[in-house]
Amino acid sequence: IEHWNRKLFRRVGYGLTGSTAFVAGFTLSSVDWTTIATVSSSLSGVSLVPAAMLTALTTVYWRVGKNDIEQKHHAVRRNFPFIGNLRYVMETIRPEIRQYVVESDFDGKPFDRMDRSRVYQRAKNVNDTLPFGTRKNLYQVGAEWACHSMWPKVIPTDNDNATRHTIGTKEYGTTQPYSSSVLNISAMSYGAISSNAILALNNGARLGKFSHNTGEGGLSSFHQNGGGDLVWNIGTGYFGCGTTSGTSYHRTFDPYTFQESISEAEGKVKMVEIKLSQGAKPGHGGVLPRSKITPDIAQARKIEYPAQVDCHSPSAHSAFTNAYELVEFIVQLRELSGGLPIGIKMCMGQPKEFAVLCRAMHELGNGPDFVTVDGAEGGTGAAPPEFSDSLGLPLEEGLVLARNMLVGANLRDKTSLIASGRILSGFSIVRALALGANVTNSARGFMLSLGCIQALKCNTNRCPTGIATQDEDLMFGLDPQEKTVRVYNYHLKTVQAAAEIVGSMGYEALQDVTACDIMRRIRTNQVRTLSEHFPEVHPGCLLDGKGPPRLQSAWNSEIFMADTDNNPSTIEYGQWIY
Repeated sequence: IEHWNRKLFRRVGYGLTGSTAFVAGFTLSSVDWTTIATVSSSLSGVSLVPAAMLTALTTVYWRVGKNDIEQKHHAVRRNFPFIGNLRYVMETIRPEIRQYVVESDFDGKPFDRMDRSRVYQRAKNVNDTLPFGTRKNLYQVGAEWACHSMWPKVIPTDNDNATRHTIGTKEYGTTQPYSSSVLNISAMSYGAISSNAILALNNGARLGKFSHNTGEGGLSSFHQNGGGDLVWNIGTGYFGCGTTSGTSYHRTFDPYTFQESISEAEGKVKMVEIKLSQGAKPGHGGVLPRSKITPDIAQARKIEYPAQVDCHSPSAHSAFTNAYELVEFIVQLRELSGGLPIGIKMCMGQPKEFAVLCRAMHELGNGPDFVTVDGAEGGTGAAPPEFSDSLGLPLEEGLVLARNMLVGANLRDKTSLIASGRILSGFSIVRALALGANVTNSARGFMLSLGCIQALKCNTNRCPTGIATQDEDLMFGLDPQEKTVRVYNYHLKTVQAAAEIVGSMGYEALQDVTACDIMRRIRTNQVRTLSEHFPEVHPGCLLDGKGPPRLQSAWNSEIFMADTDNNPSTIEYGQWIY
């Protein structure tokens, strides 16, 4: 290929042109043109296909090559006219070739073939057993397993006390606590995913008695039509509960609009979640161009239609600017909602900032009913690569940090923890519970149950399965009725798998599992329990000034500043967590 150039392109083109002329001339010379009347009979014995095909090929060759030489955007096409386009063809089909031909069972990212197949099998309610033993190398660093008991138990999944957790605290003023399934649908907004996808998810949530997070795009009619339990996610744009100031795109929280949306939902909203950040792009806002604002999107977000300005989600909230104001905002929402559980969603970042929030909760005697910890490995339809790859704490570190801060501040019994980030299987649920979560959320797991093939086209509006798109032609392929059953099946079988694992460990409820029960290989000849990997703290230790060094210094913000400025390397990073 490196020998190909513009001069050679022209030589080949001249050769094709000459060959075309010769074949066409030979074909036409075989026809008896003596009389017009016999033309059709003369042509019947001569094939014009070779000449026509060669003519078409030559025309395409010259046209494409000429355009390649004249264009200035792509150096490869300009230097290697015509055949340089092969690079872009191969680049286009590379993901499909890799997924269906090259990729092994454990190569796919973010979820490998084994993980995806497990979800598909459970969603379709077909055989999901594994023949001939595990495919995983249990001696590889990072391998994990649960420690079973000699006296296993059976945990019925219809036993609410064993497989559900109640969120909400009377001490904080919550009068309508919510009994949550151990696995729920994580935040996905209408607009990011299609109306058919939302209908299927919400109907599945209704059948399975689990909750469906709306995402920050507001309470759309598609979220409400299914009848499933909703967790209303309120982001920085205050969609469904805010107003726009004049002609600007700046939106502020409006108590009246908030209550109006709660009332319109007719009891379907079971909890409210204030989104501070998300794992895939913590600290980053977003913009929905006004050209993409449809009547349904405008109705869900309670913005004007036709839109006069772009729809902005800033990086920070305007209703509060610090931890104490956040607690006051939570109290306000709880009162406006009639006593619903109010929580926050965040990807853990600066440990001292979460410590300040815990201090505010301790001093004010109020706070969130739940904290959703979104790991940095979480996904979204579109995010800047640096934010996805290099910002925020992964789920395990973030979850343990939240757990230990709440325990150290004597707040753990009042605040539930929800884990979100690569929750896909029964074991991933059990691991999250062992690290301190009460409940788990999954977004991509439920997308796979809808039929997502991990085409990685969520940000193009060309999702081939009709999930992450607003293209009606592509949405047509997703039948809400059929997919409702698959969402229900996936949830049921995954929770059953988690219950079976915990039962085999000798426990009678999912909440009984501890970090001591999960092992992780850290070297080829050494394993640790998760409790050794992430040690727990004593209740109230931060209040007594006896917490682990960095955790305690994060609690005492002045000490934190002095410690990091003067001696930043004396204590290992892990001691943030334990």
